[in-house]
Amino acid sequence: MPRITHNLHNKLKQARGKVGFTQGNLARQAGISRQAYFTLEAGNSNPSTEVALRLALALGERVESLFFLMGQPSETAEAELIGPAQAGHAPSEPAQRARLFRVGHRLFARPLSGSDNTHHSVVAAEALILSQETAGRAIVRPFEQEEVDSPTLAMLGCDPAVGLLESSLRFRGVSLVAAEEGSRQALLSLARGEAHVAGCHLLDDATGTYNSSWVQQLVPFPCTLVTFASWQQGLIIALGNPKQIQGVADLSQAGIRLANREAGSGSRALLDRALAGAGIPVDGVAGYEREESGHLAVAAAVGSGSADAGIGVKAAAIAMGLDFLPLEEERYDLVIPNHLLDEGPIQVLLDLLRNPSLHRRVESLGGYDVANMGIPASTG
Repeated sequence: MPRITHNLHNKLKQARGKVGFTQGNLARQAGISRQAYFTLEAGNSNPSTEVALRLALALGERVESLFFLMGQPSETAEAELIGPAQAGHAPSEPAQRARLFRVGHRLFARPLSGSDNTHHSVVAAEALILSQETAGRAIVRPFEQEEVDSPTLAMLGCDPAVGLLESSLRFRGVSLVAAEEGSRQALLSLARGEAHVAGCHLLDDATGTYNSSWVQQLVPFPCTLVTFASWQQGLIIALGNPKQIQGVADLSQAGIRLANREAGSGSRALLDRALAGAGIPVDGVAGYEREESGHLAVAAAVGSGSADAGIGVKAAAIAMGLDFLPLEEERYDLVIPNHLLDEGPIQVLLDLLRNPSLHRRVESLGGYDVANMGIPASTG
């Protein structure tokens, strides 16, 4: 007798997890034994029409969202739209690639465009954005149904070392969805519930301490700050320093072009403090209004010759083969909402931060002190 194959696939486990049902709970509501339900969830048998309807009713799902044939187009889902398309601009293409991830029970879609779409290779996407229904909402089509509920860690910030986390998280079953945002914007996004983690390096001028007061000011719920590293930040300059730049005072000289970071970033704040300390007005610096997204983008501008100096971390200068003039050592913290601390991806991250192998990898970039990596800085 030929072996029976089952082409009907399901996402019963994911749907059951969302509502907190055990297999026994759901089996009783479907009117079947727990063993019969187990074989259904494992994909080793197919449900009758009545059982499928009972399962869908108990889970608050449509039958076609629970059961699907392998190879058929994935169903669509409604997601909250964040990032570039949030302002109401329609996608330039009929279907725009997007990162798809959950934070708690909320499903988010972050369009991939511009620098967010490439890291020297095309960034993987989980879905297509088919249409924008209302402000801040979109209809998306995952490439695979499992993409909707697979474990993800959404992290915002500007640390070039975040890429070192990706392979280690993937090895542990967690997909990293990272986007470059300045510290202030990352905290505001975290406050809106759009990420699990925000990176921050903002100095409180009144207290001389980093990050905690800014988190308390911008995020309306308690958070735990976990130190990632201390890093050296300063001026990224061309190899060999052909313009003989010795410090921020030289940025006002004729012929010196700056590559700056966006307002609200820790780097921009550091530059503003340094310029004020040197008595240099910002309108006396050519290129002050030029904003680059991320430390590596600043280093790339200097490396290409379109800027003579830029504000950024030493690791970015080393990565691009450039010289560096230090200005300050800063503490870069990861800000985690307390109500997310027990989630699986967060626990995987916290465990990874204690791994000596990651410490060595980050230190190898240059300009990092990882002595306190993974240690809670404070709780707000």
